[in-house]
This record gives sequence, structure tokens and C-alpha cells, in this order.
Amino acid sequence: MDFRRVFVEKNEDYNAESHALYRDFKEYLDIQALEGVRVIDVYDIIDSTEEEYEAIVKNVLWDRNLDHIYEGAIDCDADERYFRVEFVPGQYNQREDSAMQAITLLLGKKGIRVKHSQIIVLKGIDEGELRLIKDYFINPVEMREIELEAFTYKERTETDKSVEVVEGFIHMSEEDIAHMGDRWGIGMDTEDLLFCQEYFRDEEKRDPTITELKVIDTYWSDHCRHTTFMTEIMDVEFEEGRYRPLIEDAFKQYMESRRYVYEDDNRPACLMDLATINAKEIKKKGLLDDLEESEEINAASIEIDVDVDGRTERWLLMFKNETHNHPTEIEPFGGASTCLGGCIRDPLSGRSYVYHAMRITGASDPRQSFEDTLAGKLPQRKITQSAMEGYSSYGNQIGVPTGFVREIYHEGYVAKRMEVGALVAAAPRENVIRESPELGDLVLLVGGRTGKDGLGGAVGSSREHTEESLETGGAEVQKGNPPLERKILRLFRDGNVSRMIKKCNDFGAGGISVAIGELADGLHIDLDEVPVKYPGLDGTELALSESQERMAVVIDEGDLDSFKEYAEAEDLEATLVAEVTDNDRLIMDWKGQAIVDISRRFLDTNGIRKEMDISVEMPNGDDYLKSIPSHIQGRDIEEDWIANMTHLNTASQKGLVEKFDHSVGRGTVLMPLGGKYKLTPAEGMAAKIPVLDGETNTCSLMTYGFEPNLTSWSPFHGGVYAVVESLARITAMGGDYRKARLTFQEYFERLGEDKVKWGKPFSALLGAYMVQKNLDIPSIGGKDSMSGTFEDIDVPPTIISFAVATDRAENMISP
Repeated sequence: MDFRRVFVEKNEDYNAESHALYRDFKEYLDIQALEGVRVIDVYDIIDSTEEEYEAIVKNVLWDRNLDHIYEGAIDCDADERYFRVEFVPGQYNQREDSAMQAITLLLGKKGIRVKHSQIIVLKGIDEGELRLIKDYFINPVEMREIELEAFTYKERTETDKSVEVVEGFIHMSEEDIAHMGDRWGIGMDTEDLLFCQEYFRDEEKRDPTITELKVIDTYWSDHCRHTTFMTEIMDVEFEEGRYRPLIEDAFKQYMESRRYVYEDDNRPACLMDLATINAKEIKKKGLLDDLEESEEINAASIEIDVDVDGRTERWLLMFKNETHNHPTEIEPFGGASTCLGGCIRDPLSGRSYVYHAMRITGASDPRQSFEDTLAGKLPQRKITQSAMEGYSSYGNQIGVPTGFVREIYHEGYVAKRMEVGALVAAAPRENVIRESPELGDLVLLVGGRTGKDGLGGAVGSSREHTEESLETGGAEVQKGNPPLERKILRLFRDGNVSRMIKKCNDFGAGGISVAIGELADGLHIDLDEVPVKYPGLDGTELALSESQERMAVVIDEGDLDSFKEYAEAEDLEATLVAEVTDNDRLIMDWKGQAIVDISRRFLDTNGIRKEMDISVEMPNGDDYLKSIPSHIQGRDIEEDWIANMTHLNTASQKGLVEKFDHSVGRGTVLMPLGGKYKLTPAEGMAAKIPVLDGETNTCSLMTYGFEPNLTSWSPFHGGVYAVVESLARITAMGGDYRKARLTFQEYFERLGEDKVKWGKPFSALLGAYMVQKNLDIPSIGGKDSMSGTFEDIDVPPTIISFAVATDRAENMISP
């Protein structure tokens, strides 16, 4: 294979990356002998002529005012040591992609490929210090070390393998079934696997393909189907204690709400019901007329009035919160960037334009030394900084301002980081059509191509973190491509396009199997039509890949050509990959083989409904509401004040906040920092509704409420406080808390079969329920994550309340 290699290094004055690494290695790793760091980008240009190569280097890869270039070899001094790294195969590399797009525009031809890697050159260190730097710098989830002269590009070829049938599955013993997970990489428990065996034996009368088992595994994962939150609560017991009457009374009120809402319908009680019962009750009372209800539930949606040049227009306001805890823990940059990207796609699938984002994160102490990092973990400093860069990078590139940033520090988040994105979106009501798919309707895949990135992400994100996660989790983490998602934002903002879309789903956990599979009861998907990033993907990978920046849309057959034209105008691919059928089955074909053919009725069972008893512990120890924090106890008032100001959760986060763009789009009403010295944090974020024609004074507000030390002491009180704080902040910003709508984020330890652990999310939601009940303010959205455990360490019980309201911009109150 013909290739030409060029080395590009930024001039000393402009090499911000090398300067940052130098400070990091020198100060954090305490390598005092280090005299300098150089970062050299290596580009292999494949299948170009000499003339094309020279044009590429001159016009794409090299800026004569900023860069040095080397050809053949790099210049290194005798006292310099170096190593070379590249992304692991399958990881998206934005440098390569951008370079190849620029080359296509420059030369007007395709076929020239680019392979990128980096060389890190270190001056003045010994071999032991080189090993220390490598251990810190190289995260095996995303990158690997390669030889200095190696050429690692491999041409991928189409696979000639068929999808494997799991021979003998319907006749396996229970013992054999129990060991299937380890052998086939399946996360289902034995009970669900036996349920699958019964279905394939008695109804399909055949063995399943491995694709079918993995699709079912993904559908029924905690991430996709909220298995934990849907577990039926059988018996609830309350420990004796001072707060038992209060908590038990809240439970009795919940049971009364169930009787009022469901009447004679004896629905199972579960955490999901507890989280959503207020909205159902308030709606039945006639106090939730602004709620937009449809089959599409990717984001909470309410109808609002928007003032546009003095006239009132009806709009939809959508909001959503999302976590990417597991991906960010093992690959912080990619995990945090796709946290925002994935969160954006939820309301975007509702055809609304995302215009404001909030970031709430949880970390352990980032000042912890590298030597104290737990085995199997990245340093907290690296996670915190890289995650910040990832979220900020995605937001800056896609053009969505981050209006509010807050990092919360608690030692429990060493178990697994908390990375939460929340955002607000809007669209004219007339531009959003909600229709049920009909026989003959077409399903288009819009946006990015499909690769191997993100395979197993849905099941992986539902697992607890282990020492092996850094070595084995690479395929579960994706790299985002924000410029591509920005094109989808622009496309869907066009009313002519959005009104063609009957129904839409974003590609997240589960890939095609879930994104397209959820659109209609009957679907026939042709995986051979799916655009791929590179050849070599088998049917299972095509069905389950979680490649980012893709949307599935249902349109009428007659709109196909028109939709494709609009997509092409935004430089987007729109490919027909499926049709709606009337047989209530999910069917996927690949290379002439039906690799998935499953009854919708069976899929929608979500497996065997689990049952669990719950035991609610009462708060113990000192009353948190009256106690003095340990880090200030026993000093005089001046020393206490100073000590408290230096505490991580009290100290200014100005440096963190300023890493994010909060003004892009010209809609920001409140800056994140205000006051005389621009150091006082705002209580939340506010931005004008993004009207395209005319001016508006209507703005949205979003706030949050959460205190981890309080929820650790009492999840019930933490749930109460979260809702009250989020509403109080709406009021402090100048909004009307009575018009607010809520969405919750729950994040707890792995619950297992421990009824006391189950009592924590139950108590937290019960506390939140009590406030909603008394104020008639409902939560209409939310997201749960139940995997916050690492060995014997658990995240603090976490319930975050996000409050959203609208008001006029002139009513906003700044710090």
C-alpha cells in the first residue's frame, strides 16, 4: 500500500497542547527533571500522487505561520525520550475525518485516506519517569502505544461470515443457560434467558441467532427499559426512628394518589410509578393542560405562548436530562462529549431546536495524587479535566451554549463519576407533526455512517464498574462528531422538513435495533442498505452499533425524494433502510439471512417482571440539618469562614465555568457569573426562545436542586430538598415557581437483592413526591441510572431536580 508520511509540530509560541502536558507532568506527576514536552502530529497520506500529497500538506495539514513540518524523520536531541500513540481501532478520529473531507473538497476526488497518530517527546527524564508518564497519559480504552516507525493502517474488507445460530439453545439445561452470559457477552440474568428459551422453543420452534439474543438483551437492559425502576414493589417496611411518621405518611399519601389515579386498575407499584404518579394525578385534576402527549417520549414537552413582535405564537418547549456516567468514567473526553450529543438528540428527535444546555457533574477530590489512584481507575484529575474538555468541545462545535455549570465534589463519586447534561429546546407547534406509522411508510437513516463504535454500550452502562473496565470497555464508548449533528439540527429546524416527519427516534443505546425498532410494531429492516464507515461489519454489529449523530425518521412514501433533497442541501445522507409492516414483528435481513425475526408482543414484555421488598432506614447519627460541617468545627468565626471558603464545594468555580461558551446563538439572558466583580454564580440559566423571524421577550429558565451530603444522611430529605431548591431558584431568578415543570435525575448504587439499598431511591422519590403533591407541580420527565458501584464503594444517593419555566426576559434577576 502506497503512503507518504509527514510530521507536523506547532511552533513553540502556539503549542498550547504541549504546554498543558508539560504543566501536568511536572506538577501533578511531580517529575521535576522534565525540561520540556513536544507534541508532534503524524499523518500518513494513503494512495495519493506526489502532486496530490504536496497539495494536501500545503493546504490542509500545514500552516506556515504556525507549524514546523518534518518529512522522513523527526529531529530529537540526545536527552529526549519519546513514544507514539494512536486511537484504538474503531474509535472515531475527528482529525482524520476532517482532513479527508478537506482533501475531497480540495482535490474534488475521493479515495485518499489519512491515518493520524501522535508522538510525545519528553526532555530530561529517565526511563522510570517515561513509564510513569505513559501510565498516566495512555488510557487503554481510547488509545494504544505503537512503534515509532510503524504503519498501522489496515484496509478493511467485507466479512464473509454468516450470523451464528445458537445451536441447541431451546434444549439447554438451566445450568447451561446460567453460563451463557460469560460465553456470549450477554447481560440478561438466568430468569430472562429462560423466558427467551421458552419463547423460542414454544412459539418460534427454533434456535435463535446470536443477533436476536443480543437485541433482546439490549431491549431489556436497565438503560433502555428501566428494569430497576419497573421492578414491582411487594412490601414496604419502615424502620423505627424520629422521622418514621413523616416518611410513612408520605407513603400513605402515595397509595391514596394511586387509588385516585388508577381507581379499580390494580397496577403494580414500582419506582417508575412513584416518580410519575404526581403528573398523572395533577393531569386528572385538570391542572396539567400544557402537557404535550404523544407516542414519542424522548423528551418532556409542554405547550407555551411565545411573544413574537407583539403577537402570540404557540410553541413546544422541550427539555431533557441525560447521564453518561459509565462512558465518562472510563473515557472522559468521549463520554462527556457524547453525553451532550446524546442529550441533544432526544429533543431534536421531537423536531425541536436545542438552544441552551446545563452541566451538573459529580467527582471525588481531583487534587488526589496519582499514586493514590485506585487500581482499575483513572485519576480523578484526569477524569475531571478531560470530561470538561469533552463536554465543552462538543457544545462549542455544535453551537449550543452552556448556560450553567456546576461540579459537585463527594468522596463517593470515586466509585463512578456523575456526568449529567440537561437542556432546553423549542419549536413552533405547527412544525411538529405527531402521527402513527402506517403500512407502507418508509424509515430513513439520517446523518452519520455506522461503525463498530459503541457496541454493547446499553448493557455496559447498566453494569457496575470493575477493575477490568478500562481494559475491556473500549467498544462501549463513542467519539462524537458535533459538526455532523449540527447539520441535523439545521435540517430539522426547517419547517418544510419537520412537517414531513411522522415519527422520529434518535440513535443511542441499542443502535438500529432500538432506534428503528421502537418506531412501529411491524418493521422490516434491510441492514445491507445501512451506510457504513468502513467495510467488515457483520449483521450483529450493524444492528447494535451505537455510532453517534444518526436519526431514524418515518415519512410517507411520497415524501422520499423531497426529504432526500433537503438532506442533501445540508450535506447529509438520508438512506431508506426499512419499511413499516402490519405483521407486528421486528425483522432484520442481512446478506439474504433473516438474522432477527421476533414477535413485537414478546419484545414488549420487557422480560420477566422482577419483584422486590423494600426496607426504609431512618436517618441516623447527628441531625444533618443542625450539624456543623466537620471541616469548620471548633475554630473561631474568622477561621471558620476562611476554612469554609477553601472547601471544594464552596470555592469559586470561575475557572471551570469559563471553559464553556455561554453566549453562542445570541439568546443568553443571564451570564453564568454576575455581580460587581462577575464572580457571583447565577441561580440557573435563562435564554430567549430561538425564534427565526422577529424578536421575542419570552425566555426559558432552568435550575437544579441537589445536596449529596443531605441525601447521604437521609435520601427522603434529599428528595424534598432537591425539589424545593430547584423551585426556590426559579423564584430567585424572577420566575413563577407555580408554573414550573420538573424532570428528575436519579443515580444510585447497584441495588442487587438488598432491600435496604432499594429503600434509598424509594425514599428519595417519596420525598420528591411529597413536595410535588403539596404544590401541585409535577415531574414530567426523568432518567435513572443504577450502576454507581465500584467494588465496595458506592456513589452517594443522588436525586437531582431540574425545574423549567418560562417568563419574560425583563423579569429576570441577575446576581
